[in-house]
Amino acid sequence: MRLNLKNKTKFALNLLDMKADIHPDNYRLVAFKDMSNEDVFITKSTVNAKETLEVDGVEYPLVKLEISRTSHPFYTGKSKLVDTAGRIDKFKNKYAKFKK
Repeated sequence: MRLNLKNKTKFALNLLDMKADIHPDNYRLVAFKDMSNEDVFITKSTVNAKETLEVDGVEYPLVKLEISRTSHPFYTGKSKLVDTAGRIDKFKNKYAKFKK
């Protein structure tokens, strides 16, 4: 099917129309906080959150992240060691007996 300008416009407008009653009711703004560098960003989500965070006088549901785009080495270009549960210390203690 070849689309001319008139059909392209109609097609684009139809894509913008959202179908009724198929979208989740709890789709709302949520604050995501990177715990490694305290960065906070707000986006829409349906995730359930128990905590809240106030940003610019507005309270948002809060989701805590261990790593995000602001701390991930792929996006930052920096190699950074993230130790969230003492895994490195556990490893060192476990294999210390093999060290000479």
